[in-house]
Amino acid sequence: MSELLVDFITSLDGHASGEGWPGFWGLEGPEYLAWLGERPEPIYLMGANTYRLMSGFAAGEVPKGQDEFRAEEEASVDELTQASKVVFSSSLEEPLTWANSTLVRDDAVEAVRAMKSNGSGLLSTIGSLSLCRSLLRAGLVDRFRVVMFPVITGATGEERIYDGYPDVALEMIEHRTFDGRIQLVEYKPRVLEHPPLGVPA
Repeated sequence: MSELLVDFITSLDGHASGEGWPGFWGLEGPEYLAWLGERPEPIYLMGANTYRLMSGFAAGEVPKGQDEFRAEEEASVDELTQASKVVFSSSLEEPLTWANSTLVRDDAVEAVRAMKSNGSGLLSTIGSLSLCRSLLRAGLVDRFRVVMFPVITGATGEERIYDGYPDVALEMIEHRTFDGRIQLVEYKPRVLEHPPLGVPA
């Protein structure tokens, strides 16, 4: 059975991106980049908006507010191009132009449920905020990982990650600091029907 990881990189105040900021907010360091290179390669899951954005980067479109890609950003996009990707969309048309991408028009929750039951290895989301919310609400997420970069993007932040989320209890299973400034936290999530009425003994 496959394991499903929801994986975000964020500012401290929970934005997935910020206008005018480079990738990784320009704050990635050697420890963090080495860790990225060591991770087992998952099958990436994404929605149409993330596909359009990331496939555009792969085709050479530079992020808004930048003149060119930095080397770290190019390496990250190249890695994604080589990886297997499943895209959930009713609006995109086949064939998808980004290499190693498969289009799924079926309901994403049911499709991922089947992928988990019938597969092995790791499934991981990338971006795709509404897809992540749907998978979490359905109880399909095994691990919820956030890598927080030391910036607050109150003026320029975009894509607020946690808006529309249910209440979720989080059991920490890993934490780590990279380069003395980037904080990883990883949890086992449990969606709550209501806030806990008391603290367990």
